[in-house]
Parts: sequence; structure tokens; C-alpha cells
Amino acid sequence: MRLLLIVNTSASSVTARARVVIQTALATDHDVSVAETSRRGHATSLAQGAAADGVDVVVVLGGDGTLNEAANGLAGTPTALGVLPGGSTNVFARTLGMTNDPVEATGELLGALGRGSIRPVGLGTVNGRAFLFHVGFGYDAAVVAQVERRGSLKRYAGHTLFASAAVSTWFRHYDRRHPSFGLQATSRSPAVPVQELDDGYFGICLNTNPYTFLGTRSLDLAPGTNLDTGLTMVTLRRLDLATLVPLAVAALRGRGVAGRRNAAVATDLASVTLEGHRPVPYQVDGDHLGEAARFDLLYWEGALRLVVP
Repeated sequence: MRLLLIVNTSASSVTARARVVIQTALATDHDVSVAETSRRGHATSLAQGAAADGVDVVVVLGGDGTLNEAANGLAGTPTALGVLPGGSTNVFARTLGMTNDPVEATGELLGALGRGSIRPVGLGTVNGRAFLFHVGFGYDAAVVAQVERRGSLKRYAGHTLFASAAVSTWFRHYDRRHPSFGLQATSRSPAVPVQELDDGYFGICLNTNPYTFLGTRSLDLAPGTNLDTGLTMVTLRRLDLATLVPLAVAALRGRGVAGRRNAAVATDLASVTLEGHRPVPYQVDGDHLGEAARFDLLYWEGALRLVVP
């Protein structure tokens, strides 16, 4: 097979030694070329170029943001995406069941390629941008914005930086007193009525579960959501500790948040329209993309060919 290995050398877990080992392993049975990202959005153009050139698989060694960019370049093409964990959390790779070590994960990827384990999976889109695992509206996007302002520390501080940003955002950088948005959620089943609410404080639209990982523990908001279902919309209708603590405990225990107080959960969705009461910050697969007043989310069935370990 022809492979393009896209490397984000700035990602938290990417080292020069690991890159050489991975490139050598991939080249044992495949025709491999390598490209490094140099700016935001670069992985999208590299992936688009690879697809246009007939490359069989684009393998990404980087964090979730680089994976998202590559997926946007490959969606709707015959070229498959291969995943190697190179970031600090690696939500998507771990959702696929891969080890969090990039060298060990290379063996898992090669095994999947040897078996021909490549299949189409669904993606979500938000305002035309594809996402692999989730979009966050409100509080978590504000947290990501704080983290990215101190991005030079991300490689070294990791989860500590996120925890610090979560606390400072809670107290200083986010309005927890007033709802931020309303929404309409439409099921893939015509028999299910449109679901509406107007008092959303914090929302997460999921294409997969878990939402994220805290160390070795997964945070399971909607355990039934996967790459073969529609989207799941989780909306918090209050943003206080009396709401958040029980939800976090349930998620850490793998139980999900459906049926919990102040949590509205809509599953197997074809689309979601979210209207902000004011500009709402949002993040896509862990990258902060700014603010917007309206979001149109769609489920795109079979959008991406994925190497599945």
C-alpha cells in the first residue's frame, strides 16, 4: 500500500526517536512518504493532496486536532485514515481501543492493515466542519481557549494544565448564571418527534463515546454512542456543582448521564440546530474555534474510511 505519514512534531508525545521507529516499521511492508505539519490547517491540505494523488492510507502521528484536520481532508474520498496517538489525551485513538504509546500503536495499526481492516464510519459536521468524536458548546470550549493561551506548556503540563484552566474558567471566564443557547434536535427515525429546549448552559454533541479521558479513566456521557450510530446531544440545563458532581460521578462509573437531573440527552440524531442567546464559544475535537451565534450540526453516514485495529 501507499501510505503518507503526517507528523505533527509539536504534539505532546511525538519525539524524533519515535518518528524514526514508526517510519521504519511502516516502510517494512508499505511504500511510505512523510510530511510534517507547519501550521494550523496544514494537515487538511496534506490529506487532500494525498487523496487526489491516490494514496491508499494517510497515517497521522499527532494529537486529536491534527487527526481532525486530516479527517476533514479525507472525508468523502477513497483514501483511508490511520491513527497513531501523539497528543496529550488522544481521545480518538483510545476510543478505538488503541494503546496510548505511539510505537506500540504502530504494531496495532500494521496488524489492521495486514488484515484489511478498513471500513466506512460516520462523522458529524458543525457549520460544514467534520468532527470525529465531539463538539463542545460553552464551558468546555472556554476551558480549551484558556489552555490554548498557554499552549507552550501543554507538552509538559498536560492534564494539570487542563485542571487549572477548568478551575480558573469556572470562577473567572464563563457566565454560569444565564442560559447560553436553545436547540432543536431531529432524530434519524421519522417516528421520533423533534426535541426542543431553550435553556442550555453547556452542550456536547457526540459522534462517539467517551467524551474524554481523565488519566486512565473514561468519562462516559452516552455509552451507546459509536461510529455507527447517529449523533448524541447532551445538554446541561444548569451549571452548578449540585448538577455537575453527580453527572461526573455517573460518567466516571460508565453509566452515562441520561435521566440525571438537569441533563437532557437526545440520541441517534440526524441533525441539531443550536441558536445562541449570545455568541457561544465552541471547540471541535479539542480545538477551540472561536464563537458563533448559530450552529448547524449534521450526521454524515459513511463519510470516512478508517483503519480499525
